[in-house]
Amino acid sequence: MHLTDHSTPACKRRLAIIGGGPSGLRAAEVAASEGMDVALFERMPSVGRKFLVAGKGGLNLTHSELLETFATRYSGEDQAPDFWPRALENFSPQMMRAWADSLGVETFRASNGRIYPTALKAAPLLRRWVSRLKENGVQFHLNHRCCGLEQDEHGFLIHFENGTTHACDVVIMAMGGASWPRTGSDGSWMTFLTALGIPCSPLLASNCGWGHAWPEAIVAEIEGKPLKNLLVTADGKSVHGELLITRYGLEGGAIYQLGSALRKMAKPEITIDFKPTYSEAELIRKMESARGDLLDAAIERWRLSPAAAAILRRDSWPNAAALASGVKHAIFRLTQPQPIAEAISSAGGVAWKGLDESLMARETPGLFFAGEMLDWDAPTGGYLLQGCFATGTLAAQAAAQFGVAPAKESR
Repeated sequence: MHLTDHSTPACKRRLAIIGGGPSGLRAAEVAASEGMDVALFERMPSVGRKFLVAGKGGLNLTHSELLETFATRYSGEDQAPDFWPRALENFSPQMMRAWADSLGVETFRASNGRIYPTALKAAPLLRRWVSRLKENGVQFHLNHRCCGLEQDEHGFLIHFENGTTHACDVVIMAMGGASWPRTGSDGSWMTFLTALGIPCSPLLASNCGWGHAWPEAIVAEIEGKPLKNLLVTADGKSVHGELLITRYGLEGGAIYQLGSALRKMAKPEITIDFKPTYSEAELIRKMESARGDLLDAAIERWRLSPAAAAILRRDSWPNAAALASGVKHAIFRLTQPQPIAEAISSAGGVAWKGLDESLMARETPGLFFAGEMLDWDAPTGGYLLQGCFATGTLAAQAAAQFGVAPAKESR
């Protein structure tokens, strides 16, 4: 496609951003700073609705771990190995903190390495952010739900369900995944993107609970109880963390981190080590001279939580060795993830094979993607927002350069 040459200052290049979540807002911020004429379209009556939902948990902006480790938290089918190291170096966790500070929002590092605003709220940050975007010339169009777009030699024509259209030179789509649809991200864009020939992977629930059939006799006793200091394994991948027992199964950070592994298993299951700091031999030694009920003795000597004890009491244990093995290798067969509408995030989306390294569609030059629309997955802990900001930044930088004629060297 050949776009009109807008490289001269007298004619600002027109960028349309579809989606007013964190990736879309960040893309608008970067593109405006690059001198583009930015129009942002949001299907809901206000922007940043899922951002505000994240704020109810304190707004975990990012994480303080080293970039080498940070980049390993992301996964995606056919994803280039160097994508996340490159994207995170381009917009790093340190840059995220500096960005928040530029809005007058102080941040702090929690004991677990996560980064939060000192006020633990999203609304003040969002208000200041939107105000700055408006001051920088970003035009907001609310209640505009995109339902398709066309491309010709002049650029793009975007269609909205309210009957309006918008012409522009470059487009960034940042319409989110399919979790929390009441905030505006319902994945309905899959239909018209597929019609455009943009390859997409099915949207799946991520960072969500999984079903497990608890015996009815113990549900009332264990529901809502935490399981702490665990080592949880699925399909050869192990993570340290916590779980929360629910009526339908299990929730919590440990199972969130294992979501991608569980989705690949024909018969999903996890193995829980309730006492990861001790070997089986050490646990057995602690049971020497134990009399009476073995589990009662183990509760005291191994310091098992009430919830763990209730779960272990489902079985009978002939000796300390069998009980120690059960504590170190408790297997839980899982049924299915919770519905995608109840998940914290979603996996799947616009496939990497259809994009170049700048997040532009290979078959549709000038069309870029950012945020949760892309086929990537990451656990909670600051990685989701950081991923949205990093991809929004990268897409906007590339969009600002698209179609701009390189400056001629002076002789």
